[in-house]
Amino acid sequence: MADLLPPNPMKYELVRNNRFIVRFPSDLGIQSWTVSKCGLPKLSINTVPIEFMNTEDSVPGRYTWEPIQITFRSFIGPSSAQALMEWIRLDVESVTGRQGYSAGLKRDLVIEMLDPTGVTIQKWLLKNAYPTSYSQSDADYSQDGISEITVDIKYTYAILVF
Repeated sequence: MADLLPPNPMKYELVRNNRFIVRFPSDLGIQSWTVSKCGLPKLSINTVPIEFMNTEDSVPGRYTWEPIQITFRSFIGPSSAQALMEWIRLDVESVTGRQGYSAGLKRDLVIEMLDPTGVTIQKWLLKNAYPTSYSQSDADYSQDGISEITVDIKYTYAILVF
């Protein structure tokens, strides 16, 4: 009778959402341990309709990598806000109004999912990533939580290395 039951899949370790690390290029000065939440790459594939008489079929069209959101804990020192704003200032400088070259702004980011012992089991490489929005949690006398910074990241494409 026991042979009729499907095998128990729980003998395999599951990937956990809270075992990850995001690696930034060292020249940005953004510390990996300041990240509290990180979206993973998402892909959308457009469909191109092919109409014929009273029917329709479709084929895959262009694909788009959706932006991800990364949430940082706001530390006093080293300042999370300052490091992130320095990255943004490579593109837009609100004091002078100047804009930088995209080649100086775009960086490759790495997102690693970890096993229980800290070994990388899944590695995403985000090519030509850059910030497209920055927002910090509101100051509020009635709240005693941790201040966080949320940044939207756009990238050209992502590679699942393994």
